Amino acid sequence: METNDIVLLAVTLLILGEVTYLLAKLPKTSIKSKDRAILVDTSVLMDGRITRVAATGFIGGTLVVPRSVVGELQFLADHADADKRARARYGLDVVSELQNMETVEVEILQDGSKAEEGVDDRLLTLAKRHNAVICTLDFNLNKVAVVEGIRVLNINELAQSLRMQYLPGEQMIVELTQKGQDSHQGVGYLADGTMVVVEQAHKHIGQSIQVEVVRSLQTAAGKMMFARPVERHTPKQPVSKKAEVVAKRVEAKQPAAAHPKPAGRSQSPQASHRRANDHHKAHQPQQPKVADKPQQQPAARPTQNRSRRRVDHEDNLLKLVNGQKDS
Repeated sequence: METNDIVLLAVTLLILGEVTYLLAKLPKTSIKSKDRAILVDTSVLMDGRITRVAATGFIGGTLVVPRSVVGELQFLADHADADKRARARYGLDVVSELQNMETVEVEILQDGSKAEEGVDDRLLTLAKRHNAVICTLDFNLNKVAVVEGIRVLNINELAQSLRMQYLPGEQMIVELTQKGQDSHQGVGYLADGTMVVVEQAHKHIGQSIQVEVVRSLQTAAGKMMFARPVERHTPKQPVSKKAEVVAKRVEAKQPAAAHPKPAGRSQSPQASHRRANDHHKAHQPQQPKVADKPQQQPAARPTQNRSRRRVDHEDNLLKLVNGQKDS
């Protein structure tokens, strides 16, 4: 082999190596993963619950973060208000956290740092082009994607389906089938197999009673609820308006109670003297009661007394004259 051929071969190999290196460094404009591609929206990254879902291994595909979504987070972190800035910076941290997880595969799709038509429209276009799924919390984007025939993964719907069927304070009817760990407890089960422990319900075992949920527990072994029986009170008879009006009239007719005079007011000397006499009489020994005297006849009139005196005087004169004649 001649020297020129060797040099030409070496140059060709060098060019191929440089081209390969450049191709490897070029941004990825298409999704390389063969698994189900899940396009992650800005709202999901700012929410942050995607990390806990990914840690459990329930993603079932490759999380694809478009470069336009990262650009929107960067824009919000620089120009939005304080609340949105904090949430946008937290969304950028979520992207880094997802990339460092071993249980999930993450790709950054280089579709441009800015979406001229809007991030929502860009996500819809990418989902149709790559036959991907959109993971979002945006209500409007969810509706539009369903209309366009694109499958949507909504974390809010996932949380709604996993929450407790009954919350504390709600009432339900449950059939108690056995005793609990304590002697006063009764245990029943819901249709989905959730255990309900009812306090102070041992006497209702074998019956269906209405209970009120006190608290709920979600453990790795399943769901469990604690409840208490609902006491049924007899409703009071309503009072008619006519009876209320009559009662008010009776109260209005009753005399008001005498209000005692305040001790701080000054009193007149006559009142003070009268109060002292009453006090003195109250402390004197009581005298024995005397029998009532017969009632006296009313005095005669003055004219009758005069006529009686005149008659007596005349009788005395006649007696004196008769006595002188006899002598």
